[in-house]
Amino acid sequence: MRILHLLYESEGDHFGIGGVGARAYEIYQRLKGRHDITLLCKKYPGAKDGEEKGLKHLFVGAEHKNLTKTLLAYAYHAAHYVRMHEDQYDIIIEEFSPAIPTFLHAITKKPVVLQVQGHTGKLYFRKYNAVYASALCFMELLRPVFYDNFIFINSDTVKRFPLGKSKRIAIISNGVSPDLLKISVVDGEYILYLGRIDMYGKGLDILLGAYREFNRAFPGIRLIVAGDGRDREVFRAELMKLPEEVRKHIGAPGWVSGERKTDLIRNSLYVIFPSRHEVQAIAALEAMACGKPLIVSDIPEFSFVIKSGAGTSFETGNAVSLAQSMKDMMASKERKETGQKGREWVKDFTWDGIALNFERFLKEVNYGSRI
Repeated sequence: MRILHLLYESEGDHFGIGGVGARAYEIYQRLKGRHDITLLCKKYPGAKDGEEKGLKHLFVGAEHKNLTKTLLAYAYHAAHYVRMHEDQYDIIIEEFSPAIPTFLHAITKKPVVLQVQGHTGKLYFRKYNAVYASALCFMELLRPVFYDNFIFINSDTVKRFPLGKSKRIAIISNGVSPDLLKISVVDGEYILYLGRIDMYGKGLDILLGAYREFNRAFPGIRLIVAGDGRDREVFRAELMKLPEEVRKHIGAPGWVSGERKTDLIRNSLYVIFPSRHEVQAIAALEAMACGKPLIVSDIPEFSFVIKSGAGTSFETGNAVSLAQSMKDMMASKERKETGQKGREWVKDFTWDGIALNFERFLKEVNYGSRI
């Protein structure tokens, strides 16, 4: 198949790359030998069309320091590209974002799959002004109605959208590298957060508040906050507000990948995901694959952690609750057993299998029948 994927985040992007981009690269590395794949990405300073990791990259839009303007420019130019070049492709994958109004359903006759990796809803009003938040909420509910084919990452997210029974829906999880399941498990030395630097969405404000309390009971245990994102300067500013005796125990190595990321997970005591909204964090699955117990917020999208026995949860948005969970995990004699349960559960979710499920669904949509 000739596949066009509208991917609004890519490696090297000034605004960072998260699970949306990481998922696409993992899947297409496994499919590129069988299909002609083009990634239509958001332009950023220094971005150049060409081949990266064996995948064709095209960059459209305009370079702005303002993310909203960047996304709107990408939406306009991506839609224009599809209108002009749709005949070059058999199927189009669009990553859904209410902030990127492409309206591809009205532009192309090619089969389009809308990949939905999350739902934000009223939480937009905690991040943006009322006008912009209202527009995002409206678009989040409106746009999917016009599409027929969907990929969701988990069933909890499907329930948040009012879709009719006539829609073709596949639930295709995120995954892990099978190599992570082979590494030896060690107890570790520090607590780890791994993910996008998004203060509100990822709950980093809660994490800093909780660690300040945790540090009083366990002053020798460090916190490592690894990742990158548009709130990196805000995070540094919040970090500087902490007392020096707390701040000196917090490390922020920035974006990590490959062996460095694996080593960072392997040498942690446990991994925390304090998100206010989430889908299925790839980093959470990777931590489970490395045999690490998790502490997660009690949102439905993290229910798999509790059901699998891979960790514990705290009350979303509550720093006191998180601090207590951190203390309890430190004192637990079952940390190793908890981590092993997670590792056992996640072994059925490798990227090799995920890529095959993804390919199978695209064929079903493209050829109009089940494969």
